[in-house]
Amino acid sequence: MDTIEKLTEVFKEFPGIGERQAKRFVYFLMSKNPAYTENFSLLMKDLKKEIYQCNDCFRFFINKNKSKICEICSNPNTDSETLMVVEKDSDLESVRKSRVYHGRYFVLGGLVPIVEKNTKNMVRINELVDQIKTQAKLGLKEIILAFSLNPQGDHTDFYVRNQIKEMTKTHDIKISSLGRGLSTGTELEYSDNDTIKNALKNRQ
Repeated sequence: MDTIEKLTEVFKEFPGIGERQAKRFVYFLMSKNPAYTENFSLLMKDLKKEIYQCNDCFRFFINKNKSKICEICSNPNTDSETLMVVEKDSDLESVRKSRVYHGRYFVLGGLVPIVEKNTKNMVRINELVDQIKTQAKLGLKEIILAFSLNPQGDHTDFYVRNQIKEMTKTHDIKISSLGRGLSTGTELEYSDNDTIKNALKNRQ
């Protein structure tokens, strides 16, 4: 396999990128001057050096001070009464940009496949349980499950509810899901501010 094919395979691992698009990326890079590709390479190296994963919410964040906790989790003004569980970092950023939610987050790390026996190895369900136990002591009152409205998102919602229901009953914590506002099949990542606002307002 030559370099073009190897790089094409790398780009194919990006979300939503197929063979044709991956190869277009490769040929685009080939058409640029050496300074462009060198800068691209350096930026990727710098990103890996500066990126950290929060010990509490598991979102990736850039922090040159090498803190183990991100600015959301460490901010005393973050509402500790609510915890929103999302699939991935880009979903979290979409909600943040809407500026209608001011609570804590937890990045599950994916959706639960509808046919999968070894689910706990695919999402951070054990870590979520630990985080809920910790936040329950700090006044947590509601957990918002914010997954895309598609079959896999619905299945993940059902799975997470079952995994945390006994603990939430013990600590009297409400579990809610995003309500009307998101159309069926919609991915949270691509929802606009008004859509997210309505989905949060009508959660149930």
